[in-house]
Amino acid sequence: MAEAARPSKRPRDERLDIFRGLTMLIIFVAHVPANSWNAWIPARFGFSSGAELFVFCSGFASALAFGATFVRRGWWLGTARILQRLWQVYWAHIGLVVALVALAALLDTLVGSAELGRQFAPLMADPERALLGLVTLTWQPDYLDILPMYLVILALIPLAIALRRLHPWLPFLMVALLYALVWTEGLNLPGNPWNGAGWFLNPFAWQAIFFIGFFIAMKWLPVPPLRRPALLLAAGLIVVAAVPLSFWGILEIWPAAQSWRDILLPGDFEKSNLHPLRILHFLALAYIVLSAIEPVRDRLDSGLGHLLILIGRQSLAAFLASIVLARLAWTASEMAGHDAVVVALLNLAGFAALLGVACVVAWFKRAPWAGPPPAPREAPEMPAASTSRLREAS
Repeated sequence: MAEAARPSKRPRDERLDIFRGLTMLIIFVAHVPANSWNAWIPARFGFSSGAELFVFCSGFASALAFGATFVRRGWWLGTARILQRLWQVYWAHIGLVVALVALAALLDTLVGSAELGRQFAPLMADPERALLGLVTLTWQPDYLDILPMYLVILALIPLAIALRRLHPWLPFLMVALLYALVWTEGLNLPGNPWNGAGWFLNPFAWQAIFFIGFFIAMKWLPVPPLRRPALLLAAGLIVVAAVPLSFWGILEIWPAAQSWRDILLPGDFEKSNLHPLRILHFLALAYIVLSAIEPVRDRLDSGLGHLLILIGRQSLAAFLASIVLARLAWTASEMAGHDAVVVALLNLAGFAALLGVACVVAWFKRAPWAGPPPAPREAPEMPAASTSRLREAS
């Protein structure tokens, strides 16, 4: 009854939109190969990366977008709403891959860059198996694994809601069990029909960070008060300790730091399977950042924050655009010999293009054509004397 009494619509949290907008910029930078700006994104200074921020925000946003439907309209209609979103995201992924294949073919034709062979070698070598893998999500081209991961995790939401109705702790048990099976039994989905490799971003591991955000937004998981000195100190120690074990400038001149990192985050799957230290580092960093911006929370929607919010509110469209723009920026950067000035201009142009895409999508979503037409302007009345002159002139 307490959950049913919750307001059907909550005030929009602008922090969520700011972080989602920031994530879109990071994703653009990270998806441009040989991008010198990539050396300075947050992932270079700690264990976690923009991927954790993206998935956590997706979980939080999913609770805001779909949670109320489950509470107000019941499990079946809530599940139907999830199915609708799965349909949208699935075809967005397929359309993105097709668009990138077409873009690569266009670049090959215009500038002879051999992009098709470099980006989609399996498709060129074995098109039948590649196309079947594409539509069944059992083949994910490089840099195109985020949306499939999101699809699987999103499909787990109805199960989490159903388990919550049985017992408050069962959704947490589901998340913990799936995460444990990843690390003990190698639970994953097939992601490469040629060598049998699993998904690079294992959805059964990454669901842990997604549902942390989801549970917080659903008020199932309490959060500690911000700006507590003891918590800030503990979080600060975690974040600071990760810097020498992550920053390339230190790792290159201090081999022992790389050895320690390999001990703490062993193997090639620490990102694929979302190592626990990555979760811990993300939560510590999130607590510090949220505490830092709390005093100015009412002023976030101004200046640069306003621009990030505009991008963050159209995250799916911005994400799709960022991947396409990154491929264009990659080709342009190579043609310019990766000149530092050109790379900087390409990054800034990409940011501006993402903002433009977000503004255009927001305009379409407002459906300005659906409202009542503007009232016709009435012709101004002419003075009587002027009317008489017109009659005489005629």
